[in-house]
Amino acid sequence: MVDVVFWALVVLATITGLVTAWALGANSNSPPFAPAIGANAISTMRAAFLIGILAALGALTQGGSISETVGAGLIDGVQITSLAATAGLLTATAFMAFGVYTGYPVPAAFATTGAMIGVGLSLGGAPVFDTYRRIATFWVLVPPVSGGLAYLTATLLRRDDIPETVGVPLLAAVVGGIVANVELSVIPAPPGATQNSLAGFLAMLVPLPGVTVVGTLLAAAGSFLFIRRRTQASVDKGIKTFLVVLGSVVAFSSGGSQVGLATGPLENLYRAELGLPALVLLAVGALGILGGAWMGAPRLLQATSREYAQLGVRRSIAALVPGFIIAQLAIALGIPISFNNIIISGVIGGGLAGGSAGVSRRKIGVTVGFWIITLVSSIGLGFALYRAFAVVLA
Repeated sequence: MVDVVFWALVVLATITGLVTAWALGANSNSPPFAPAIGANAISTMRAAFLIGILAALGALTQGGSISETVGAGLIDGVQITSLAATAGLLTATAFMAFGVYTGYPVPAAFATTGAMIGVGLSLGGAPVFDTYRRIATFWVLVPPVSGGLAYLTATLLRRDDIPETVGVPLLAAVVGGIVANVELSVIPAPPGATQNSLAGFLAMLVPLPGVTVVGTLLAAAGSFLFIRRRTQASVDKGIKTFLVVLGSVVAFSSGGSQVGLATGPLENLYRAELGLPALVLLAVGALGILGGAWMGAPRLLQATSREYAQLGVRRSIAALVPGFIIAQLAIALGIPISFNNIIISGVIGGGLAGGSAGVSRRKIGVTVGFWIITLVSSIGLGFALYRAFAVVLA
């Protein structure tokens, strides 16, 4: 009887995790390709297909660090059981569903982090204040950093003395240099490491000082030349190419940064209780994200692409470049983030470069208010929901 209950909870927790990943794939991974669709650089269905593939690959190759933080780094002294994982995921999914159906800006990272803290405290665990401070500091810095980078990017693109045949390739060089240093689990790594970057792999092949820097510069130069040739042949086609490339790397980063919100609560169940490797759990999350992107993203893409078309190409690029940089930094640090938080901040920063953010102070205040309400109330709901489950099953 005990085994039947255990496996029933395993199935329930897994299904809940898949639903959460599906919701993330349908909503959080759509913004990267919206500017390209708005600029008629790619069709909606093709973009949805690419989003699913790229986000799933990002989840498989980069999702481990954030998954571990959400699953084991938020509470001390207890292990997240299958029942607790289910309660936490249901709480987070409920908040995300509320945001989708009401249109209120509910960040998935805030909801999931709060829910897992709530169920952990309900289990009798102790808060990990150092981790909370680190996460909170990152969250607080996201809006000014994202907005500031977007402002600088939009300013560069608006300068009359810097033609688009130079400004856009320069941004491509920055993106290419960062891509060369993105650590992935599929790249051969040195002994004792599980991930490596292209620049790091080059340093393994050629063990000389400064090879990593050379690899980074080569990737940046290659990206610059590719986009420059495209923009010289046709500025419009060159910008559209960059929008598709930028959307691709941001969608990949989105999958890596978001999958942990769905798989983190299942970390103890899959790795400690079931003894399965981390890749199996990430594959479950990647499958959910893939399904959500293919089934739910087209409708959202059509709506968001119209919004980005109104923003203009420069402001769209300015919003996505910081999104890529911050998402990769969050993955490297293992910090759960709200991708929509980054994009919204980038849109505001890019708008300020033109003299107006295009977003009212009231709307900004409402957005920040809902972020705080989401975090606090998800802690309480996660705590209460686990207690209710425990009482019923007891």
